[in-house]
Amino acid sequence: MAKLLGNFHLALGIGVLLLIGAMFGLHGDAIGQEGYWAQFLRYVHVFAGVLWIGLLYYFNFVQIPTMPSVPAELKPAVSKYIAPAALFWFRWAALATVVLGLLVAELTQPGYAGKALMLEEGYRTIGIGMWLGLIMAANVWFVIWPNQKRALGIVPAADDAKAKSASLAMMASRTNLILSIPMLYCMVGQTHIG
Repeated sequence: MAKLLGNFHLALGIGVLLLIGAMFGLHGDAIGQEGYWAQFLRYVHVFAGVLWIGLLYYFNFVQIPTMPSVPAELKPAVSKYIAPAALFWFRWAALATVVLGLLVAELTQPGYAGKALMLEEGYRTIGIGMWLGLIMAANVWFVIWPNQKRALGIVPAADDAKAKSASLAMMASRTNLILSIPMLYCMVGQTHIG
């Protein structure tokens, strides 16, 4: 069992196989081939979103508050190994969430994304969630990531530039934390409140 669960890629592969089995087993032929693709893309969109927001919450609830109490000799473990790996998944999950969300919206109903982004009646809740998600994703790619690269020494920067970049990245991350709360409500609420 340790060999099975100790291998991340194998465990992930088994999870994907169980997902496929659940999709086909639960729905049979009731949703047709196009329905399977729409369901699969919706699932991957939600999965990417959970990964993205989960890492956002990890940074804000765990890493940022804990770093001041980490002994100096242990900080390089976080800044050289953990943070860059977490930021890799963080930024690509943000992009995947947005791209897949827009794709799912259009596959579900042509024109849906446009109506939502224009905040038309009946699409307003999801539209607000989409706008918040787009702002958050732009924040990840154009503010957090460039500043984290300097703060973590991934790209060369003077010590004062690193400190300023760390502060900017933290403020942008906190901004995304704030925006994530209504964004999640809007994404979930669309189904229930329209």
